Parts: sequence; C-alpha cells; structure tokens
Amino acid sequence: MAAPGPDPLSLAFAAAREAAEAGEVPVGAAIVRDGTVLAVAGNRPRALRDPTAHAEILAIRAACAALDDERLTGCDLYVTLEPCPMCAGAISFARIRRLYYAAADPKGGGVEHGPRVFNQPTCHHAPEVYGGLREAEGAALLRDFFRERRD
Repeated sequence: MAAPGPDPLSLAFAAAREAAEAGEVPVGAAIVRDGTVLAVAGNRPRALRDPTAHAEILAIRAACAALDDERLTGCDLYVTLEPCPMCAGAISFARIRRLYYAAADPKGGGVEHGPRVFNQPTCHHAPEVYGGLREAEGAALLRDFFRERRD
C-alpha cells in the first residue's frame, strides 16, 4: 500500500514560513484533489507588486493551470489564515469543495468574520468550511512576524 502524501496543512505552513523569510505576511495555502497536491503557494504581493497575490489566489491559479480548468471541483484548500473577502470570492468562483484554515482573522477575514462571503445570497457556491486547525500555530506565526517588525 502506498504511503499517504504530505499533509497539506503542513505544506501550507511551510509556504507561510517561506513567505515570512521573504518579508511577506506569513500566509500559505495548498490545494489537493484525491490526495494529490496540485498547488502550494505563499503570499507574494510585495514580491510581485500585485495586491491580489495572496497565497490562496496564487494556489488557485496554479491548480487551475495544472488541471487546465477554471473550476476546482472536488478540490480542497488548506490555508494558514482565514481567507479575506477577495480570496473567499475566488474560492467560491473556483468551486472549491472544502476549505480548511488554521487561524481566524477577526479584522480581515471574510469567511467567519467580516462580510461572511459564503453566507451572502449572492454567493453561488459555498464550500464546506473547517476552521481552527492548528489555530495556535497559525496565530503565533503571524504574531511573531508582526512583533519582529515592530521591534
């Protein structure tokens, strides 16, 4: 029997740490379908000079390219922070099946905080949402990143 693939949330955390090392806000994302990792990305808005270059958006773009499809039906997204409203909209449009995230984002989140994009009547597709996985680790990663910048 084949060994299971890498844990997608661990891949997302590794991408978040790489983003932090590059001076980006440490958020990472991984997209998986049927146990196969399709994409892993970390935040890159500063490097790409693109305000839309959030980890989720970059992972969605890469997974769509890998599948040669604009829809990610049957795919699951793992991310280290609750997606913002922009990313929640992209998740809906991509038809992601399940969203798993670590830390909640009371200030900038768009899933269980803020506009709660998936609860709006204009949202055509809402994934299953599972928050709080490795929440303390996700929160600490962000807290430490911003603490270092303030010191």
